[in-house]
This record gives sequence, structure tokens and C-alpha cells, in this order.
Amino acid sequence: MAVWKSDRFGVPICVDGRMLGTGGTGVSTYARSLAAAIGRLSDHPYRLVARRTDDGSLVKWMGALRGGVKPLHRTSDASGLLLEGRDLFRRAHVHFGFHRQLLRIRSDIAPGIMHWTYPVPMMLEGWINLYTVHDAIPLNHPDLTSINPRRHRAVLDAIVTNGQGITTVSQSAHAAIVAALSCDPAFVTDTGQPVDVSDMTQGPLPAGLIRYGYFLVVGSIEPRKNLTAILAAYRRTDLDLPLVVAGPDGWHSGPILAELAATPGTIRIPYVSRAALLNLIENARALIFPSLAEGFGLPMVEAMALGVPVLTSNRGALAEVAGGAALTVDPTDVTAISGAMVRLASDDALKNALSRSGTDRAALFSADRFRARLARLYGDSLQASALVGKGPDFYD
Repeated sequence: MAVWKSDRFGVPICVDGRMLGTGGTGVSTYARSLAAAIGRLSDHPYRLVARRTDDGSLVKWMGALRGGVKPLHRTSDASGLLLEGRDLFRRAHVHFGFHRQLLRIRSDIAPGIMHWTYPVPMMLEGWINLYTVHDAIPLNHPDLTSINPRRHRAVLDAIVTNGQGITTVSQSAHAAIVAALSCDPAFVTDTGQPVDVSDMTQGPLPAGLIRYGYFLVVGSIEPRKNLTAILAAYRRTDLDLPLVVAGPDGWHSGPILAELAATPGTIRIPYVSRAALLNLIENARALIFPSLAEGFGLPMVEAMALGVPVLTSNRGALAEVAGGAALTVDPTDVTAISGAMVRLASDDALKNALSRSGTDRAALFSADRFRARLARLYGDSLQASALVGKGPDFYD
């Protein structure tokens, strides 16, 4: 097997810029981490961006009818090198809806690796196209997501047919994706997800909260986050500790919000900046995160990295990523969740033990480890392609 032995790759490596904003979702955080890693791995790191973000439905439909390969232009901004195309991301979805094929784009620069941060129905001709798929939830649990499972499956099938590989963020996600798509296991690579809380800064807490004096739930208000069971469990505890729920309204949030409002002791924070969120996590007694389905579980590992005990699910990616360093329960068992919350509120020895083990576990999800996994994948992909001569040195 080839072993990568160079610090950087000589070929261009490009990441799509659609998810590189300042949003706090796990997908956005992953995208920024991927872009940062590519900046360290390639002598020519690029971002793929849309010159305009919305040409309007008529223009996009006319473009889809005409078909053809869409050209990209090489340019740059204050952040670095760019490949730019007109309204690319929306056009790709319209094109796929019409043709059930990936939108093909083309650049006149030397080919390299195009790493898409999510399943974009688009491919860069002549390049190695890799696509990050964070989970198989839309395929295996369509009742837990707003994503159309048929369309999502069609996009993923097109990626398997036309792309050179899928990356994902856990072994559980890897197994679920392979099983759902019936693809070669080697086509999917678990490169993990880095976790970085070095930007954590202490700040004031919202009124009524004190350090280690509240439980915290993080995430959008939607069925997948299991808030109905969490709220039922919290009501059973009869604890004085507030239950803080930090996150935006999500899919089918209405009934959950009504139940939250009717539960004494809960505090809702609809929006928090990343700095405020890390401050909330760092000062919590524990993070309550028994989600029904995740590909990785970023808030859980961020809490571990900050030394905060975690209550999470005993199945899937959350159990895998926690690695025995969290208190785990059956996420459908309200009694078990309630009992675990009582233990976390009253048992300081348990709190301290979980804090230590969590910190150790979180260290495994460093940027260096993530970058090394990417380097191996990129090296293997280059060696298997016609672009191998443009990559770094290898030896067997």
C-alpha cells in the first residue's frame, strides 16, 4: 500500500465554498475545518464559489434545458485562490431535478482534487471528485429529517456512479452509507471530524444561570434531537437545575416548542453565537445529548474537550464517538434518561470522572489527525488516477 511522505501536494485541491460561512451547524463547522486542512495540504488550495447566488428560477430552468458543461473562471480574493461560476449551487440542483445527472463544470487550470463538503449534484470534469456524506439518516430514518429520501438517494447514486469516493465522519456513518447504497466499502472513507475549542473565552452567562448550575441541550428544535423524551425525563427528575435548550427552530418544531414552554425549569435560547455557545457548554453541569440519530455528534465532543460530562445515546455514531467516555442510555427510555440526569446532578465523583475521560477522548479528534487521514486519502486517490505524476512522492 502506498504511503504518503510529503508535507504538501503539488496539485490543486479545491473545496466548495457554499458551507464556509459563519454558521454554527456541524456541517458548516466541518466545511471550515476541511478548508483549513486543505490550506495546509496543498500548494494550490482553491475555493469554488458562485459569482451570483440566485439568477432566478426562469434563468436556471432555461440553463438546465440547454444543458452543457458550465465554465469556471480562476480568480482570487483576500482569502486566497478561487474557482468561480455563475449561480453554481442552485443551478446544480435545478439541473439534477431536470436531468437526474450531476451538473458538469470545467476549469482550464491543471486538474487536481475537488472535495465537496456535502452531496452537491455537481462534478468538476477531469478532477478527482470526492464527496462528504455526513450520515445516512435521510435514507434510513426519513421520518427524522426534512430531506426528500428519493431525491437524496438519486443524488448519492449519481455520486457513486460518477465520483471517485465518498468521505464520512465516523465508522457508524461509513457502515450505514455502504449498506444504504450497496456500494463497495472501499468507496467510502471515514476521515473523521476535527474538534477545536481553542477559541473558547469566558463570558457572562444569561441571567439566572450560574456555573455548573444547569443542564444544557444543544441543537435545532426537531424530532431527531429527541427533545420530547428529554423534556419528559427532566419533568420526572424534580431537580432544581434549569434545563437550557440552545438552538434554532427546526423541522416540525411546533409541538416540541409548545411542550418546552409548558415544562417548568426550562430556558430557551433560540440563537447563540459560537463564542456564547462554547461559554454555555463550558459552564454547564452536563450536556444532555441522547439524540435519536447522528453522523458524528459535534456538540458532544466539544463538551468533552471542555471537560463537561455528557449524557448521550448508547447506539450508533454517538456511542462510537463517545468511546466509553460519556454516560450512555437508550434514547427511547425516558426512565433511563431521567435516572442518568439525577446521577449527573448529584454525583460529583461521576462528574469528575466523566470530565477526565471526556477530555482524553476528545484529544483523539484533533486537526492533525484529521489532516493525516485526508492526506492518506488524497495520496491514494492521486496514485490511483492519471494525476499521480502531479502529486508528492510515494513509496511502497
